[in-house]
Amino acid sequence: MWTPLSQCTRSAKLPSGSERSGAGLSSRAVVLARVRSLGWHGPLLALSFLAFWVPWAPAGLQFLLCLCLYDGFLTLVDLHHHALLADLALSAHDRTHLNFYCSLFSAAGSLSVFASYAFWNKEDFSSFRTFCVALATGSGLGFVGATRLLRRRVEVAGREPVCPDLAVDSSLCGEELPVGGEEVGSITLGQYLWQLAHHRNFLWFVGMDLVQVFHCHFNSNFFPLFLEHLLSDHISLSMGSFLLGISYVAPHLNNLYFLPLCRRWGVYSVVRGLFLLKLGLSLLMLLAGPDRPGLLCLFIARYALLSLTPTFLSHSFTLACFLSTGSNRVFTEGTCKLLTLVVTDLVDEDLVLNHRKQAASALLFGMVALVTKPGQTFAPLLGTWLLCFYTGHDLFQQPPLTSVGSAQPWPEPPAPPRAQAPSLRQGCFYLLVLVPITCALLQLFTWSKFMLHGKRLHMVKAQRQNLAQAQTLDIKTV
Repeated sequence: MWTPLSQCTRSAKLPSGSERSGAGLSSRAVVLARVRSLGWHGPLLALSFLAFWVPWAPAGLQFLLCLCLYDGFLTLVDLHHHALLADLALSAHDRTHLNFYCSLFSAAGSLSVFASYAFWNKEDFSSFRTFCVALATGSGLGFVGATRLLRRRVEVAGREPVCPDLAVDSSLCGEELPVGGEEVGSITLGQYLWQLAHHRNFLWFVGMDLVQVFHCHFNSNFFPLFLEHLLSDHISLSMGSFLLGISYVAPHLNNLYFLPLCRRWGVYSVVRGLFLLKLGLSLLMLLAGPDRPGLLCLFIARYALLSLTPTFLSHSFTLACFLSTGSNRVFTEGTCKLLTLVVTDLVDEDLVLNHRKQAASALLFGMVALVTKPGQTFAPLLGTWLLCFYTGHDLFQQPPLTSVGSAQPWPEPPAPPRAQAPSLRQGCFYLLVLVPITCALLQLFTWSKFMLHGKRLHMVKAQRQNLAQAQTLDIKTV
């Protein structure tokens, strides 16, 4: 949790020597600083991943240190990478264009999940460690090569008299727009937090995103459990591994379809449609139950359709579980990928509302990550407790729960009588459909209060573009 906060503090441009003296940075210099940071932190992220699989310390200490290092470098890479989306492009069309290629190459990178199965052997880790070394080496070299190419491209864009396609913001080409002067340098973190507390669209967005983060991590944590208890009788172990792997690739592939829709209808409408789709699918699964296979077949996930067998198709309860487990996870993860575009719009509105000279992109992304962090923490805890409360089964114990005293981090859930207690399979099914229904209702309410779309979004975009052009003309006149 400290990593987003420390990154926020560095990005806030709190008063220090250069800011107080009026020396500023250009937008192009900010982009170059982010690219250089990615060039350093990316290989370190790959190295911290590799440190998990090579023994070099006592197991407990190694796990603790590697977890902290990996989470820290991953947060830094995510912050700078997302902030670049707001810094490199201004129009919604160009940002969705960049996000399209980001999803395309993310899907290609996720294919390493399938390659790992060929090397995994729980009795002998040597081949898997070799695979991890190759993967970490390729990732580190990829970070270095990509950041060098991007840095060279931005430097060339700054020297060209005509603004190229890469630089939509006028401050990235031709004359440089100095920022970080008196106004930016004098702001403190407390003042910035006060400004965010009065930014209504930001507050409604983080409320919605908190539920989204909770739902994404709920799916990530319980997806293997649902496969085991709902589908283990109908799919092989290798098919379960395939479905688990494809669930990480499919959200990126879905975005290749959703992003063109965002360019046509706007991100707000597409995200609202995905919330409605999540609610509709979950309600249909809840109402259909085990006796309506026709309705369930209509909503089978696209990537799963080819793997269904006739016996699998004949079980309506299995179909319901498979649909909710597969398509719900894919659409939920896909929505998370689209919300990056919404944060970039909030960066623009924050700059216009508070008359900033520099867009605080990394700061805003860091604050969103910090505020929504509890959703990641409480997803496995609340899901485990709800399953235990409903069925009387503890996931960490095979027999039903018995009273063991009051020293519990959660209130002891009253276990139903043994004859009436629902099975763990039935409890997983209801947890699978009721959690998305609750999340979708909360998100539809908070999303309806979010006003940064339509005419207001066009006005914010126009004001930011005019502000950048006006300041650039002032520099040319001087």
